[in-house]
Amino acid sequence: MTGKDIPGQASLVFDVALLDLHNPKDSISIENKVVPKNCERISQSGDFLRYHYNGTLLDGTLFDSSYSRNRTFDTYIGQGYVIPGMDEGLLGVCIGEKRRIVVPPHLGYGEEGRGNIPGSAVLVFDIHVIDFHNPSDSISITSHYKPPDCSVLSKKGDYLKYHYNASLLDGTLLDSTWNLGKTYNIVLGSGQVVLGMDMGLREMCVGEKRTVIIPPHLGYGEAGVDGEVPGSAVLVFEIELLELVAGLPEGYMFIWNGEVSPNLFEEIDKDGDGEVLLEEFSEYIHAQVASGKGKLAPGFDAELIVKNMFTNQDRNGDGKVIAEEFKLKDQEAKHDEL
Repeated sequence: MTGKDIPGQASLVFDVALLDLHNPKDSISIENKVVPKNCERISQSGDFLRYHYNGTLLDGTLFDSSYSRNRTFDTYIGQGYVIPGMDEGLLGVCIGEKRRIVVPPHLGYGEEGRGNIPGSAVLVFDIHVIDFHNPSDSISITSHYKPPDCSVLSKKGDYLKYHYNASLLDGTLLDSTWNLGKTYNIVLGSGQVVLGMDMGLREMCVGEKRTVIIPPHLGYGEAGVDGEVPGSAVLVFEIELLELVAGLPEGYMFIWNGEVSPNLFEEIDKDGDGEVLLEEFSEYIHAQVASGKGKLAPGFDAELIVKNMFTNQDRNGDGKVIAEEFKLKDQEAKHDEL
């Protein structure tokens, strides 16, 4: 308004709609807190949060929403990755908590604003905290049941069969072997599951039930699993160990359960032609396993193990093993491997 069209000495009438107001001394305000009954941990500087939010102006105008993108907003807090008002407002929250954070412009987007946020606007964020973790977190294990005899504990190399329910911290179910009607089977320490799960299955006895909470850096990381596990998600596994088959000493894929025959090559070379072919070799090893005289590493492809054993003996790669090539791995008296 320049005043050129206003007569002199005119009385003026202004109809005003107050959109918002603030004082430069204002801090953030936190309202409408809904805190879960079970709040074992609150967020602190350096934590990584996943949360949903609706962002509005004081008059209710929506300017942004993570819900509309169907994806949480993920960020470190207390590190300057978000506007100062949100950095402060996200401290001290519980997992599952809902709160309203009102941010004055000097702790938001200032006099210039950003995008569809006007300059000097007071902002209102209604947030829902999905989960958070700290990069220094390890896994958390809570044992709910142990059978009376819990003396044999799982270790690296053991073959395990177990059931699990996998969920997010907010209770969203991701996967369940119980629902599928079959166990999940792995060799512990072989890289067949994420590191946190491998750690969570250690020193567990058959029949034991436990809860394992895995931070994302020991789970599926920032990327997650497309369509299955959100990026940077903390995972909760409810586990029951059903079966444990003891593995072999580290570095071995086959061992003898007793003394090794001094005439081993001759026993394998049944036709006595001085050469052992893969078929002869495989037949002999499987016979030793069937009789209990030998043992293959559980949980792996038996034929592939035997083939690799044969290849190790076939030092010149000509498809047959002769007596001069044939040697035992004799690092331990009763744990020789071909």
